[in-house]
Amino acid sequence: MEVAVASRTLAVWEHRKVVGLLVRRDLKVKYQQSVLGYAWTMLEPLALTMVYFFVFGVVLNADRGMPPEAMEHGGYILFLVAGILPWTIFGSILGEAPRAMITHSKLITTMKVPREIFPMATVSTKFVEYLLTWPVLLIFVFAMGGQFSWEGMLLWLPLAIVLTFMFGLGVTLFLSAVNVLLRDVERLTRILTRILFYGSAILFPAAMVLDSSAPGWAKTLYELNPLMGIFQMHRTVWFPEYAELTPSALALTSAVVGSILMFVIGYWTFRRLEMSVLKEL
Repeated sequence: MEVAVASRTLAVWEHRKVVGLLVRRDLKVKYQQSVLGYAWTMLEPLALTMVYFFVFGVVLNADRGMPPEAMEHGGYILFLVAGILPWTIFGSILGEAPRAMITHSKLITTMKVPREIFPMATVSTKFVEYLLTWPVLLIFVFAMGGQFSWEGMLLWLPLAIVLTFMFGLGVTLFLSAVNVLLRDVERLTRILTRILFYGSAILFPAAMVLDSSAPGWAKTLYELNPLMGIFQMHRTVWFPEYAELTPSALALTSAVVGSILMFVIGYWTFRRLEMSVLKEL
């Protein structure tokens, strides 16, 4: 089995240019008839941030979970931006993951390439879009007085990006294969996406839940969500000195172990169902 995995990995690497071609094609098709083009990649999450800031920051006062000192270094609005931008990309991955194989069905049945390439191209396209949102994030960092730390840039950011990619690829491998055989998966994924959005501390600090009167088992279950730890890492880059905004040992462990486990499960499921999927396509 180890030899088979190694040979497939080598085959994917040898066909890495195909991934690049698919990414460029998907980006071109998505924005070719748009007046603003790639600018929508930045404008959409920016608009969402403003809406959520008004609803949760102004109306519901969700910033009460922020450390008082952090309000001088970007505060709640930078907290939102640093969480919404990576979530927007991950949410897009979840949205397109179930159809990753169906969308490329003609290419899959005609091209002699490893089929893992197609889910990988879907995830890679979203990560290119994530890189395109960085100008928005940096504008907020400098305008709101966000902090910069080498620890954040050299440790937390690379780790967050790697885990997001690994988790997203695992989810895409799993959903893209299962959805070909069971089309209800796509509808279930839309419900799951909304649950994960509110369960991953995107709109409020995790401390609001962990310091609440909720049962201990519920708090532990909340921290076991790998995505919560991953998005906390994205934020820790700009809030490095605040324990309330840094993933706990449990959240960090869950993020790392959960991402690896999701990738293993996704890849195993994809390979196990590959022949059945090809018959359906």
